[in-house]
Amino acid sequence: MSTMQTKLLEVRNLTHRFDQKLALDNVSFDVYDGEFLAILGPSGCGKTTILRTLIGLLDVDEGKVSIDGRDITYAPPSSRNMGIVFQNYALFENMTVLKNVQYALKMKKETRADSEEKAMAMLKAMGLTEHAKKKPSMLSGGQQQRVAIARTLVLRPRIILFDEPMSALDVETRLALRAELKRIQKEFGTTMIYITHDQEEAFAMADRIMVMDEAKLIQIDTPMNIIEHPANDYVQRFVLDNLQIKVDSLTKYIKA
Repeated sequence: MSTMQTKLLEVRNLTHRFDQKLALDNVSFDVYDGEFLAILGPSGCGKTTILRTLIGLLDVDEGKVSIDGRDITYAPPSSRNMGIVFQNYALFENMTVLKNVQYALKMKKETRADSEEKAMAMLKAMGLTEHAKKKPSMLSGGQQQRVAIARTLVLRPRIILFDEPMSALDVETRLALRAELKRIQKEFGTTMIYITHDQEEAFAMADRIMVMDEAKLIQIDTPMNIIEHPANDYVQRFVLDNLQIKVDSLTKYIKA
């Protein structure tokens, strides 16, 4: 995370309802430039709703969202300077890898002329050059996820949002992709907001972790501070106890 602690995203009193049921209840937090923030919580806690309101796919009932000091609460997704990587990759199956990455660039007048050059450069940065002419169906799950990340990153958004992007991948691929995301964060200085229900994943990757439960933000802090100072019994139980169980399940296989 940037040592300058430059505030990039400000979220204030964010509230959203589905049929009068609170999906987000007065949630406020900041995200810093270059930070990797993990939003951690069980299914139905509101973490994906946060992501969808930030990107503009869901309306805000109450509250305010600002990026670089600019109010984007009701701005269209295309003007928010954010990108999103979905769990299911959302690639165009009829296009090659190169065309998938190039697609968004061709939609913008200012990047249309050199879209292929920019797309190829991004494929090279992601280690995907040899797959440029392949269709998504010819790739592994991990490779498809890398293409989805490349397609988002090529637009150089201020923030990339990830919606549980590794849940369908095998363990080895997930570990490799974790390292890849941290490399991208460092190399490109990209700010990342990462949705997950996996305690170990959050602690392995995040600069800070935001713990959610039942539409509310329970605690937001560094992994070490959460371990040393859990906000309440829920954080202790859902985050730390479950994390310890995962650690214990591995240590029995490790010989002294």
